[in-house]
Amino acid sequence: MATQDITAAEFDNLVTGNDIVLVDFWASWCGPCRAFAPTFAKASEEHPDVVFAKVDTEAQQELAAAAQIRSIPTLMAFKQGKLVFNQAGALPGPALEDLIQKVKEFDVDAAIAASDQQDR
Repeated sequence: MATQDITAAEFDNLVTGNDIVLVDFWASWCGPCRAFAPTFAKASEEHPDVVFAKVDTEAQQELAAAAQIRSIPTLMAFKQGKLVFNQAGALPGPALEDLIQKVKEFDVDAAIAASDQQDR
């Protein structure tokens, strides 16, 4: 599956309506963003079971602000609607692949249960 550009209006439905979503916050003037784009696009082709979305922080300033984007590129990973990864900086291909595998293996329900136990 190819990457898709998304807007603030599409963000919540995309994140909650898919099992795994990776979101790349970027801008056209950002050199590291442009360098990361082919890596992100290649991963999208290799993982058709994952949604790869891109948010242009210039065109979607309110969404970038709501997501508290302070530096770009920033990559966020959501699983079952929950944010499970949030990091600024371009990842090399092997690191992105490792992240995708870890997100696929991550048990959201177990993490929530462990968090609930800690809160008691």
